[in-house]
Amino acid sequence: MSHLAGKTAVVLGASAEGGTGWAVAEAFAQAGANVVVGARSLPTLQRLADKIRGTAVACDVSDESQVRNLAAIALRVYGQLDIAVNAAGLPVMGMIADSTDAALQSALQVNYLGNVYFVKHMAEAMSCGGAITLISSMSTTHPLIPHFAYTCAKSATDCLVRYAALEYGPKNVRVNSILPGAIVSDLSRELFANEDIRAAFEKEIPLGRLGYPTDFANSVLWLSGPAYVTGLNLQVNGGNHLTRFPYLAELPSAEQAYEGTGKPLFDR
Repeated sequence: MSHLAGKTAVVLGASAEGGTGWAVAEAFAQAGANVVVGARSLPTLQRLADKIRGTAVACDVSDESQVRNLAAIALRVYGQLDIAVNAAGLPVMGMIADSTDAALQSALQVNYLGNVYFVKHMAEAMSCGGAITLISSMSTTHPLIPHFAYTCAKSATDCLVRYAALEYGPKNVRVNSILPGAIVSDLSRELFANEDIRAAFEKEIPLGRLGYPTDFANSVLWLSGPAYVTGLNLQVNGGNHLTRFPYLAELPSAEQAYEGTGKPLFDR
């Protein structure tokens, strides 16, 4: 029997079918856990909840009251909360020279403050210990232009993980993050269909391939089990952290592909 059987897990940021949050929620359900999924978009989220026999809750991570309510619903429906994963993110793009207060605030609100709210309320709801995992990014240690606002906010989240591990360790709540590299999901599939862009990224990955949502779900499952680990920012990117991201100048047709999709060079 799985060590997750009978546990209750919250997965926030799970409404993108084929994305990391979706894959994490499916993996928890397959392991026997009760799963509460949250996101701003309820119709798609409900489809996932129906598929995994879980509970869907509309939740905007940038609104602390909604994050508090998400934890409260998990307790009300299942009587306990053991695992919490925040896969919600907003990939704000742009250069420092072009930055605006609005763009900076939106990046911070979702990618940093949302994680503070999430850790605070999920840890409070965990009465018998538990595991919290945040989805960060390899771009916090390896710059990827033009994602500076997103990445700086995620860097603050990596620091948050270490402080949270110290604060909640006495409660037996473990707090970690994973740092994915390039992800082939439904949101980025069109971009990586460009063979030049795909090859440039894969050239820098020792395992020779881009990551998929299931790769990150497997890592989250491990961190959510009995692992004797807390305060860790875990690089999950096929060894890409040993090299670097390709530079934009090295990506043939990248600018056209980038503008054509309006999507970041990596996504969840």
